[in-house]
Amino acid sequence: MSLKEKLENVMAQAVEDCEIAGMNLLAEKDGEEICYCQAGMADRERGIPMERDTILRLYSQSKPITAAAAMILMERGALDLDQPVSDFLPAFAKQFYFAEQEGIGEAAAGGSKKEQEGIGEAAAGGSKKEQEGIGEAAAGGSKKEGKGREDVSAMEVRPVMQPMRVYDLLRMTSGLVYPDETTAAGRQAAVVFEEMDRRLYTKDAMTTKEAAVKLAGCTLAFEPGSSWRYGTSADVLGAVIEAASGQRFGEFLEKELFGPLGMKDTAFWVPREKQSRLAETYETVIENGKKTLLRYEGNNLAVCNRMQNPPAFESGGAGLSSTLDDYMRFARMLLQEGTLNGARILKPATVRYMTGAELMEYQQSAFNHWIGLEGFSYGNLMRICKRPMQAGIFAAEGEYGWDGWLGTYFANFPKEKLTILMGIQKRDAGTFALTRKLRNLLVAEVL
Repeated sequence: MSLKEKLENVMAQAVEDCEIAGMNLLAEKDGEEICYCQAGMADRERGIPMERDTILRLYSQSKPITAAAAMILMERGALDLDQPVSDFLPAFAKQFYFAEQEGIGEAAAGGSKKEQEGIGEAAAGGSKKEQEGIGEAAAGGSKKEGKGREDVSAMEVRPVMQPMRVYDLLRMTSGLVYPDETTAAGRQAAVVFEEMDRRLYTKDAMTTKEAAVKLAGCTLAFEPGSSWRYGTSADVLGAVIEAASGQRFGEFLEKELFGPLGMKDTAFWVPREKQSRLAETYETVIENGKKTLLRYEGNNLAVCNRMQNPPAFESGGAGLSSTLDDYMRFARMLLQEGTLNGARILKPATVRYMTGAELMEYQQSAFNHWIGLEGFSYGNLMRICKRPMQAGIFAAEGEYGWDGWLGTYFANFPKEKLTILMGIQKRDAGTFALTRKLRNLLVAEVL
């Protein structure tokens, strides 16, 4: 049986079992396509199959693109990575963080293991609770309100002594967090996103800059640089990019990345003529004791599900849509040390820096709470494999990538010149069992 047949059989079985509505997968090695597979439906109700040009909501898979945009500005001297965020967004000049009172536990230092229970796995690489309605790291926190809540009485609010820097946004060491009812910092972030959702369809929709300013008013989970926690750093970075470039974030991406790379289907919205290609989102539910799939039409993290209009808030952490072929162009550019088809996007040294980062030991300890990313570290809005023999999947030293709330997946293997992309649109999927199974099949055969 060929590799393509093995992959398609697994995907077809997942569709039959109502695990997913549909998906596609694309892999390249040494610049040549080795496999494209698809299964199931992009729109079950209208009978539209998943196709190669199906448009997918990337959610957190937007983050590596945001990181690349920051690197472009760094090369031009428009920003320094160690520059205070307040140089671009003055609202960040005076901030506060939740500090533990002596002898109280670890909640303010980046999150306890119990905080992560049920949060899902998009960034973390795999949770055992993806069906519990909790979501992923990129979705920003738990829906189990009132359970395992942080003891605020054990916390005190202190002024930040070390300013938040641009590299803190790229490393998720900023102290900024996603909405989360279990922590004090997460509850403050939730208030901001609730306001964004209320204004989403109004003429007064919150902009990228305004969202960053609102988040600047939230108390941080920890002092910048002192720990690690997945959160809204990439969204604030989008506002920094706007300030540094003098352009709207989306305009900058189109001019500096999407246009030169030929990414014609990648943007913060999907125009009318392409709406039929936008995959629907589904969720697996139990009805009468059997699994079934229901269409999910809710918005998440202030990103409109239909993506039918240019948004005021261009989310660097979750807002982009794309196709597998488009994203492959971005991935190929990174593997080719910053070039694609004659277009130079980044210098080789910049790409090596961007894709080879690693957390400090004291930051890594907080990252290690995420089940499923053993052997990995984090930097520049991506996971980076440092110790492949500790990983729970077939992995290679130096591989990097990220995934998204709805199941999109990206992995680059620079030494092996391999790229793996997957497209799924399932609520709270992230990297789940199916993703890992397909990845293991492919990596075991190709590497």
